[in-house]
Amino acid sequence: KSGHTGGSLGMTDIFTVLYFDIMKDFSKNSQSKDRDFVILSNGHICPVLYATLSQRGYFKREELFTLRKINSRLQGHPHAIGIGASKKERAKMLPGVENSGGPLGQGISQAVGLAASLKRDSKKNRVYCFTGDGELQEGQCYEAILFASKERLDNLFVIVDRNKIQIDGNTEDVMPLNDLNKTFSKYGFYVIEFDGNNINQIKHAFSEGFKVKGKPVCLLANTVPGKGVSFAEGDFNWHGKTPNDEQRNKAIEELNAIEKKLKGGKK
Repeated sequence: KSGHTGGSLGMTDIFTVLYFDIMKDFSKNSQSKDRDFVILSNGHICPVLYATLSQRGYFKREELFTLRKINSRLQGHPHAIGIGASKKERAKMLPGVENSGGPLGQGISQAVGLAASLKRDSKKNRVYCFTGDGELQEGQCYEAILFASKERLDNLFVIVDRNKIQIDGNTEDVMPLNDLNKTFSKYGFYVIEFDGNNINQIKHAFSEGFKVKGKPVCLLANTVPGKGVSFAEGDFNWHGKTPNDEQRNKAIEELNAIEKKLKGGKK
């Protein structure tokens, strides 16, 4: 009875493709110097990150049920341990979590700084930064975006969850973002806009992005918040709302039906 359901469900397809089709598996060595980095700027959708990491083998599935409980490694927003932490302190950190998230607008700056340092050290690692569209109402984002363009950070992918909702309404009612494709293009990014709930389009977007040289990439993903759960789809109230028992059972029933179709090879 805790957590943010709307964005987590809407981004599940992209997380699945990124972790199972794009990135190498570092579940057995989550601190490898050769790994790619995932920065979750919109930290409230950490349930989808945790579920994906568990499914990939970073930790046991049973630990998912400790979400937001006292002393759990699965905080309500992701928690990372800083450089120089002791082995005992690192044991408290969830493998695969690269940044502490929560204050919206900061993750892009973190990702840009990381990508810049990797670039200057001639490292081949990529940085994938997830951000929500509502988060892009924060001015700090654009300072980071300008710097990424100036530094020609083609090792940086900013993945925007364009679901058009935020905690207190639809983004275009709260603070219009208008055409984010034009905005990121104007700031010097190579923009790829696609259906963020279509597996083939997601794979194609990453594939196209890998060919870009000399520019940071924005993957502008048009997603449906609450995807797969009929009563939650497209409803901003499910940004951080939790279901009652009846709603939970209905949601699980609908998601199980989708899983059954997928296993049956149906589209």
